[in-house]
Amino acid sequence: MAEVVRNKQVIFKDYINGFPKTSDMVLTSDATICLELPKNEGGVILTKNLYLSCDPYMRTCMQRPIDGWFIDAFTPGSPIIGHGVAKVLDSSHPDFKKGDLVWGLINWEEYSLIKDTSSLMKIQHTDVPLSYYTGILGMPGMTAYVGFYDICSPKKGETMFVSAASGAVGQLVGQLAKLYGCYVVGSAGSKEKVDLLKNKFGFDEAFNYKEEKDLDSALKRYFPNGIDIYFDNVGGKMLDAVLLNMNRHGRIAACGMVSQYTKLDEPESTHNLIMLIPKRVKMEGFVVFDYYHSYPKFLEMILPLIHEGKITYVEDTVEGLENAPTALIGLYSGLNVGKQVVAIARA
Repeated sequence: MAEVVRNKQVIFKDYINGFPKTSDMVLTSDATICLELPKNEGGVILTKNLYLSCDPYMRTCMQRPIDGWFIDAFTPGSPIIGHGVAKVLDSSHPDFKKGDLVWGLINWEEYSLIKDTSSLMKIQHTDVPLSYYTGILGMPGMTAYVGFYDICSPKKGETMFVSAASGAVGQLVGQLAKLYGCYVVGSAGSKEKVDLLKNKFGFDEAFNYKEEKDLDSALKRYFPNGIDIYFDNVGGKMLDAVLLNMNRHGRIAACGMVSQYTKLDEPESTHNLIMLIPKRVKMEGFVVFDYYHSYPKFLEMILPLIHEGKITYVEDTVEGLENAPTALIGLYSGLNVGKQVVAIARA
């Protein structure tokens, strides 16, 4: 007879306004799950979840559905959903078999019964840490790759600014830009992160935005000849200051706006958008899901760089599903150093 076990889950309580709290999520062990699929159920996989990804966009899933948004809101009373890495325990799906490792959208729980496998990708390369598929080899890595090469259209020798530069996406964008031959400056929110940018990721310069009373003056100090490319992860006041310092025909990749995710009910105004016109700046938003067809090409490029030590990646890992809510909330205060990962189990 198939084993039935308790299935620890993180449940989303209800839609929120403002800053998220750990109390907006509930850890429960009430659910049970059978570790073998019913014989008559087709196209389903049963997974043991190994790693969960905490990503800034998840705050936008915690409020009522937004028209035109790129990902569904969480369902009150159901588990949080995010990117993660899992091992297939049983499968009635023709594309997956027992023992396969996958990454994609999974529930925040120990075990999952997955009927919609459209977001899942099989992991073929296991000579790197599996947790990398929540970051550099997963959604954030693809975001950095697409944002830099496709949206920023870089040229060797150009100047580039990256905000939230020590995060899951920013740390890789900066390194790709350096390898390409750009002059790269990053901003972050602590001395530790600034040191990381300069000493581990190889940024030319970096600064702590919290110590700058005037962001416009700070950018003029680091970019006396202006900014050619801005990879925007924060929006808000930083974007306003950057717009004053962009060069003609510059490019802005609007990847994320973490400064605004807790203010969606009363978003901050951006005052300097008019500068897009005289400076002939191209500003483009993008969603990585539109580019997943390029994932094999991305792996061909990034895996050798990792193996050769030309790219490095820093993770901030917490152990245990019970610590996932605190890890997620910490993103919005900048408590993480590097890619925030939750380890539930090992393969």
